[in-house]
Amino acid sequence: MNGPANHGLTSPVSQGNKGEEMPPATERPRSGSQAEQEPVAESVHEVPASEATNDETTRDATRRGTVAVPSTAITRLRISQDNPPTREMGVRSAARRFSSAAFLTSERYPNLRRGPYGSLSNSHVNTFERILSSERVLTNEDDVAPYNIDWIKTVCGQSKVVLRPKTTEELSAVMKVCSESRLAVCPQGGNTGLVGGSVPVFDEVVISTSLMNRINSVDGISGTVSCQAGVVLDKLEAALEPEGLMAPYDLGARGSCQIGGNISTCAGGLRLLRYGSMQANTLGIEAVLADGSVLNMMNCLKKDNTGYHLRQLFIGSEGTLGIVTQAVLQCPIRPRSVNLALLSLKKFGDVLSTFALAKRTLSETLSSVEMMDSVCMTSVGNKLGLKCPLQSDSDTFFMVVETHGSREDHDMEKMSCFVQEAMDKGLVVDGITSNEPSRMTNLWQLRERITESLVKDQYVFKYDITLPLPKFYEAVEVLKQKLESFGSDVQVSGFGHVGDGNLHLNVTAPAYSDDLQNAIEPFVFEWTSSVGGSISAEHGMGFKKAKFLKYGKSPEAIRLMRSVKSSMDPLGILNPYKVLPPS
Repeated sequence: MNGPANHGLTSPVSQGNKGEEMPPATERPRSGSQAEQEPVAESVHEVPASEATNDETTRDATRRGTVAVPSTAITRLRISQDNPPTREMGVRSAARRFSSAAFLTSERYPNLRRGPYGSLSNSHVNTFERILSSERVLTNEDDVAPYNIDWIKTVCGQSKVVLRPKTTEELSAVMKVCSESRLAVCPQGGNTGLVGGSVPVFDEVVISTSLMNRINSVDGISGTVSCQAGVVLDKLEAALEPEGLMAPYDLGARGSCQIGGNISTCAGGLRLLRYGSMQANTLGIEAVLADGSVLNMMNCLKKDNTGYHLRQLFIGSEGTLGIVTQAVLQCPIRPRSVNLALLSLKKFGDVLSTFALAKRTLSETLSSVEMMDSVCMTSVGNKLGLKCPLQSDSDTFFMVVETHGSREDHDMEKMSCFVQEAMDKGLVVDGITSNEPSRMTNLWQLRERITESLVKDQYVFKYDITLPLPKFYEAVEVLKQKLESFGSDVQVSGFGHVGDGNLHLNVTAPAYSDDLQNAIEPFVFEWTSSVGGSISAEHGMGFKKAKFLKYGKSPEAIRLMRSVKSSMDPLGILNPYKVLPPS
C-alpha cells in the first residue's frame, strides 16, 4: 500500500519564516477568460485589455443598462472637433500588469509576527485532496504564486496551498480540518482588493471561491437573484439582463470581482448614489463559520424583522467572521435609456456647484457623478493612450455625470439642458453628451482605467476615504503640500465618487520608499479623521489599514468588534491580521 504523497512541504513551517521573494505573478486562469482587475470603486480594478469588437463594445454598454439607440445620438457642446477616446478595454481579458517588484509582506513589515497557528503538513494536504480532489488543491509554487500577491503588487504572502471548493459542504469540511489543526485561512474571491485583505500575510491556507460560481435563480417579478459567492459580477449582469434587471452596484473590476468578495468588503462603486449600499441590497447570506458550521440566512424577503440582523455581520467584515458562500441580492429594473456627460471645469468649487445643479435638474434620473483631476486625466492619456476629447489644461477638473431613465428623448433633452445651464452659469468650460453605447463605453474608460494607468511602471500608495464634500479635494491639496520635499517624481492625485463623498487619493512614486510611506501615514488618516471623514469608504480595512482603525472607531467600538470576533472565531483563524489592529 502506498504511503501518503509528499507535497514538498517542510514540517513544520517555522513561525515568521520570511522565505524567498515570490516571482512576479502571472494571470490566473479564469472562467470566460476574464482578466483580473482592480475594483472601481475603486471599486476600480482596471487592467489592460485587447481591442474590442463592435459586439463587445455594445455588450459592455448594454451591461450599464443601455438599450439600442441610433448611432448619431450624440451631442457635442461648444467643441469644434469631436475626437473621442479609443476603445481598448474590450471584455477585459488581458494579463495583469504590476507596478514594481514585490517584497514579502513579512519583510516590508518586520515588526509583524506570525500568530500562534498550526503549520501545513503533507497530512493536511492529503486530507484536503480527499475532500476536494487533487485537481482542486494547488501546491505547485507557480500555481500558488498568483494567489499570494495583490494585483497592484504591494503585498505578498507565503501560502503553500490553495483550496478550490465548489460547494458549501466542501468548504465546511475544509474549515473543520483547519479549525481542528488551528490552520489560519485567507478567503479569496477575485483578488481585486487594494488594501491587502484578500491575500495571505504569512502562510495562511488560501481558500478560493472561484469555482463556487453557480447562479441559483433569478426572479424577475420580485427583482432578486440567488447565487454562489464565486459568481463574477459581469456574469451576474449577463444572467440578469434577460429578466430586465441589473446588479445594484457597478465596479471597474466587474470582469474579475466576485459577489462574495463584494459583500465581504461592502463594495460601493459607481451606482451607490442611485441604488444604495451593499447593506441595503443584500437580502440573504449563507456563510461557513470558523468551526465549519453553516449559517443559512438565504432569505429572499424584503422585510424580516425577527431580531438581530445577523447577515449584516458578514457585510464588510472581510472574511474575518465567516466565509460567504451564497447570497440573495435585490436588483433594480434595467433602465430603458442611459445618458452620459463628460465635463471639464476650472476649479473644484465648480465641481460642487455642478453636482448641486445636477441633483436639482436631473433629480430622479441621476445615477452617477464622478470626478477626476488633471493628473488622472493626463495619466490615462500618457500611459494608456486614451485621449480626452475636451479642452483642458493642467488645472482642469473633469466630471462624468450619468442618468438612468425610461424615456429616451426626454432623458437626452434633460441631460443636454443640464449641461447647457452649467455652461451658461460659467461652471463648465467644455462638455460632451451621448446616449450611444460604444461612445459611452469609451468615455467611461477615462474614469475607470485611472488606477491601471497610475500603477503602470511606478509604485502607488492608494487611500480610499470619505469626506464632507467641502473638504473633498482639500485632501489632495493638503497632501501635496505635505510631500513637497520629495520632489516632482512624487505626484498626488484624486478621483472618485462625488455623489457619495468618496475620494480615491493616490500618491505615485518611481518605487516604494519607507520614508515616503511614513510621511503619508498616519498623517492622511489623522487629517481625514480631524475633518469628520472616514478612513475607509469602500475598499475595507484589510491588512494595510488595520493598525489605523483607531482613526475610524472609538476604543469602545473596537472592544466590541474584538468581542464579536472572539465569539465567532475563538481561534482567530479567519483572515488573521486583517480589519482589527494587532492586540
